[in-house]
Amino acid sequence: MATAARAGRFDINERAPEPRYVAIKQYVLHAISSGELKPGDRLQSEAELVQQFGVSRMTASRALRELQNAGIVVRLPGVGSFIAEPPRQGHIIEIRNIADEIRSRGHEYHARVVQNVGEKANRKTASLLGVAVGTPIFHSLIVHHEAGLPIQLEERLVLASAAPGYGKMDFSQTTPNEYLVKIAPLERVDHTVRALMPDAKACELLHMKDGEPALLLIRQTWSRSRLVSYARLIHPGSRFEFSDTFTVD
Repeated sequence: MATAARAGRFDINERAPEPRYVAIKQYVLHAISSGELKPGDRLQSEAELVQQFGVSRMTASRALRELQNAGIVVRLPGVGSFIAEPPRQGHIIEIRNIADEIRSRGHEYHARVVQNVGEKANRKTASLLGVAVGTPIFHSLIVHHEAGLPIQLEERLVLASAAPGYGKMDFSQTTPNEYLVKIAPLERVDHTVRALMPDAKACELLHMKDGEPALLLIRQTWSRSRLVSYARLIHPGSRFEFSDTFTVD
């Protein structure tokens, strides 16, 4: 783990017009933008900031608290304050394989398959897939990890007649998206994004604290003029963001 910034790295201008806690924040941001501080680097403790900058403990605490609230610093009780990792970004419009997306960021990917079973559609799942009750479907639950940290809980319903081999796939070696694109080429995709408070099971699987909000992406995919997959993709709100860029003709 990286050590704290060396004493003397930052230097507050006594004549600066802004409050001293703002000056501390600005110097931390400058150190990040210049590359002196990188994600995972440890910052000074409140006591070290007080001594280094000649400020009160309240001023040092406010600077760290506002950096934390802005998502720039992560504070771990009893451990210290660290420069936060940039939020992981997912693409909303473009359908990308999450494994490829994570590896493109230079991080290790792995998946934990909680379940992948065949079942008969009940009232709820039948309505989500637009099929009759009793229709054979597959129901999978997979946790996707980036650099050892769970960033997506994928719950997916798949029409068995559209992807008969789905239940036999080892999704620790490939992803449902990668498999389905080959078996049932995409014709249409519907996306819905909203915030939610995850249930206890989702919090446990994603290593989230009670009361932590999440981002939910609902994805429906069609192939050969029929709905073949309904997926709920849950992401910890503090560790993930969606973004996309497209050109309008």
